[in-house]
Order: sequence, then C-alpha cells, then structure tokens
Amino acid sequence: MSRVEGKPEADPFSSQLPEVEELAENSAKIAAEVSKAANAYVKGLESGATQPIASESTDMMKTFAAVAESWLATPERTVEVQKQITGDVMSLWADTFKLMQGEKAAPAQPSGASDKRFADPDWEKNPYFHLIKHAYLLGSNWAQNLVDNAEGLDDATKRRAAFYVKQLQAAFSPSNYLLTNPELIKQTIEEKGANLARGMEMLAEDMEKGGGALRIRQVDDRGFEVGKNMAVTPGKVVFRNELMELIQYTPTTEKVFRRPLLIIPPWINKFYILDLNPEKSFIKWCVDQGLTVFVISWVNPDERHRDCGFTEYMKGGPLKALDVIEEITGEKDAQAIGYCVGGTLLAVTLAWLAAKGKGARINRTTFFTTQVDFTYGGDLLAFVNEEQIRSVEEKMASVGYLAGSSMASAFNMLRPQDLIWSYVVNNYMRGKQPMPFDLLYWNADSTRMPAANHSFYLRNCYLENNLSKGQMVVDGIKLSLKKVKTPIYNLAAKEDHIAPAKSAFVGSQFFGGPVKYVMAGSGHIAGVVNPATKPKYQYWTGGEAKGSFEDWVKTAKENPGSWWPDWLAWCTDGDKKVPARKPGSKKHKPLCDAPGTYVKVRV
Repeated sequence: MSRVEGKPEADPFSSQLPEVEELAENSAKIAAEVSKAANAYVKGLESGATQPIASESTDMMKTFAAVAESWLATPERTVEVQKQITGDVMSLWADTFKLMQGEKAAPAQPSGASDKRFADPDWEKNPYFHLIKHAYLLGSNWAQNLVDNAEGLDDATKRRAAFYVKQLQAAFSPSNYLLTNPELIKQTIEEKGANLARGMEMLAEDMEKGGGALRIRQVDDRGFEVGKNMAVTPGKVVFRNELMELIQYTPTTEKVFRRPLLIIPPWINKFYILDLNPEKSFIKWCVDQGLTVFVISWVNPDERHRDCGFTEYMKGGPLKALDVIEEITGEKDAQAIGYCVGGTLLAVTLAWLAAKGKGARINRTTFFTTQVDFTYGGDLLAFVNEEQIRSVEEKMASVGYLAGSSMASAFNMLRPQDLIWSYVVNNYMRGKQPMPFDLLYWNADSTRMPAANHSFYLRNCYLENNLSKGQMVVDGIKLSLKKVKTPIYNLAAKEDHIAPAKSAFVGSQFFGGPVKYVMAGSGHIAGVVNPATKPKYQYWTGGEAKGSFEDWVKTAKENPGSWWPDWLAWCTDGDKKVPARKPGSKKHKPLCDAPGTYVKVRV
C-alpha cells in the first residue's frame, strides 16, 4: 500500500460503501415485497377470489379482428394508411438522428402542453426518450385513427374498439415504466431504490387487501371516517328494512316548507356524496333552506339479497319511504330527487304510480344526472353486449351479487390514465402515498349489487332500452313514461361521461309533463356537488327540453355560480311554510343517529 505523508492511502471504495449497502438493503426489501404480492395473487387464484380476465381479452381480440376486417375489405385505403405510418416513422427517425447530432428537432407528434406524463425536459432533449415518447404517440394516434375511420362497423363494435384502444393507450405509455421514464430513473438513482421499496410495500398491501386482485389505493384514507368528519349533518334513522335505512334530518329553521323532500341516491355508490362535509353538503344546505329532508341509505347487499330486483327495490325503497314520510309529516304528497341510477328507479316509480292512478303522491321530481333513455348512454355502453352481460351474470350466480371492486374497476377504466395509471406510477414507482381527498375516499367506498337488480338494469336499460320504449315491466305492470305528468327539474352535467348531457336531454322528451332541463358545468359528481356558497362551475338554462340537444345548447343562457338556488326557487314555488318537524314520530321512533349503520358497511 502506498503512503502519502506517512498515512495509508484511502480505499477508493470505502466512501461508496454506505450507498452500496443502502442499495442492497432496498433491493432486498423490493424482492421481499414482490414475493408477498405474488403470494397474495397465487392465494387469490387458488381460492377462486381472483379470476383471470380471459373473457375480456377474448372480446378485445374479437373486436380488433372486426376492425381489421373492415380495413382489409378496402385494400387501397389500407395501403394509404400503411404509407402514412411508414412516413411518420421515417420522420421520427430523422428527428431523433438530428438530436443525436446535437441539432434541434421538431416534435413529430405533439402530446399537448397539458400532458403531465411528459413534463420532464428529457422527453424532448434526450434522443432515447424522444424516440420512445413519439413512437408511442404515433402508435396511439394510428390505432385511434384505425378505429375512427373504420367503415362498415356497427356502433356497438366501434364503441368497444375505441374503449379497448383507450385502455391500451393508457397502459403502454412509456411514462408508466421505470426504464422508459426519465423522471423515474433520476428519482430511483437519487433515492438508491428506496422509492421502489416503498412502492412494492404498498403494492403488496394492495394485493393482500384485494384478496389477490390489485386494489389500487387512490386516496390516503387515514383521516376520514363516516359519521365523524363525513356525513355529519344531524338527523335520525327513522325506519329500517332489509334494503334501506330512511334518514330524517334535524331542522335548523323554525318554519319549514310544507312539502317534504325524499332523496333517492344510487345504490352503486353511497348516499354521502351529498353530505361529504358541512361546506359541500347538499343535504345540509337543503335543511338550512327550510326543507324537511329524508334520504334513503341503501343496504350494502350480500348473498341474502340475490333475488332483489327493481320491483323489490321500488317497493322496499321509495314507495315504503313515502309511506313512512306521510305517517311522520302527515303530508300525502312529497317531492323527490333521484340521482343517477336512483333517478332511473325514481322514473320507474313515477310510471308505476301513474299506472296505478297515484301519480299525485310525488308532485315534483328532480333528476340528477339521470338516464331513462340509453341511446346515448355514455362510456358504459362499451361494457354492454349479450356476451359481456352473460359473463357478468355468471360471475354473480355463485355468490348472488356483483362485488363492489368489479364496479369500481369498471368506472376506473372509463378514465384509465387518471384513475389507474397515474396512481400506479405515483404509488408503486415513486413510492408516494396518494393525497387525502374526501371525494376519492367516497369513490373508493364501493358497494355490492344484487344479482337480480344488476341483471335487470343492464338488460332492460343499457341493452334493450325498454323504459323509454314503454316495454319495461315492473311488478307485472308495463310502464309508460308518457303517463308521468309531474313537473320535472332535469339536471345534467356538461362533461358527464356516465350519463351524458345529451342522453339526459333526449330522455326528458319521453315524459308526459313539463320538464325543465338544466345543464351544470363539470361532470357526473362535481356538476351536482357545486355548493352555493363556494361555486366552482356555472350552469345553463333554456326552458323545456324540446327539439335537438345541439339547438338547445346554442340558445341556452349561461348563469354564473351554482344551480342550487335556481332549483330551490323551482321546487318551493307556491309552497307554504309550517312549523319545523322533529325526526320521527310515535310510530316511527328514531332508531339511531344519522348517518345510520348501513352506510358504514365496507367491502
């Protein structure tokens, strides 16, 4: 060993030893957590809880084969498309070569300034990442164009093809993977793999929580609890049966409007989307405006509810609620709000009451983002054909319900980049916990659906569109929306991809009474939950839903702020005030405090 000034020369590797040890430690953690995740997956397969996605893959291949056949039927168009993609690839190689020579290259396929996936400068400056990014964008646009310009395809096949392309576009983005994302590479080097160790720990936890299926966490849920800081508007459960708890909220005014209000939420989600917290709560706002508010809190069903269909939900839900409301308040008529599929059930109930000559029981109706006609039924139509519905029915047959995770996955797939892959990168690659967010906590609080109910809904609404055709049969009665004469306030949302604004508009025209159509800004949730005190979005009014949707939009008046006050003026017009009503009665004594027990059952 050589010496300098009498001291031994420092070992050149000794200063790096702590970093090497840290890297080795993180690598061992990664291997251990990956093993845990793999074991959870295997256990899920062995128990039958985790199922391969063979049916979805088969349908995707059949759909893409139909697209290919449509192009092969016109060879000259296929040749032109091949020429175009070949030219684009050659241009990309030329641009990449310029970058390698130190020259500036124009983007071959701009991704858009708002695309956060490619925000890092290396996506354009580094030839390797430039090539990967723009090859991906070329492939994505090429696949999309093949679907958009395919000739001779029926609408259902084209819709499914577009849906599957969207999934592949999101999944194959180079931003999702460590070795093809410059930001992830830099972070991993800087943290010596600690980010991946944290990420694999979360992956293993999510696999174990999902019983072998990956249940991606979208929110840090540690700071939320229903009944403590969510769904806290004071009230009492005044009735309970096997399908619902009926909540009556405590008045905050000395006088209230005579006509009580029944809110029918969707059973696909839980009712407290309308009562997230005091600042956002539509329920609290209604109570503060002097309305006597009742809300249905649906049971989170299990195998005992397998045979509960629309008839059972109608009789055990809104019809039974109306009986209880009449007994408590003494009022023979009420107004009702139906949200999403809760609105579809409300429309069914209105048609049933009309057929029975009891239409006056609900004398004002409000729909929130509701469909009664499914011609323009939104992105969910991609899941609907005979083969797919039969597959869902087979899954439900063994247990009697559709697992909440299945429906949650379906909704996530409608926005795969935002609701799936962004969390994959953030959680498992960056090793970061998602942010605490009340809306996403509610979104993750999924519910099951009884087999009979879900099958009836998919077949009669999405597949056969029977309600608007006058062919739906509930409780042995063929329903006609034209017999429904009650005034309707029909709220749609401009950017709704679940119940599109056009679909709600077209559905308005099947009722026999006056329909005031209103279009809120934003989407399926934010368009509804737009507090009057802190509005984020505007709304449009234009009278009744007549003619074409496009013409209505052209002449509609844009109004700043929340639609809530506009609705309040509509629903209380001509109503009188009476002394406030405390929750419950001698016959229906309060059973427990709001939000009740059913809403707290998690899956």
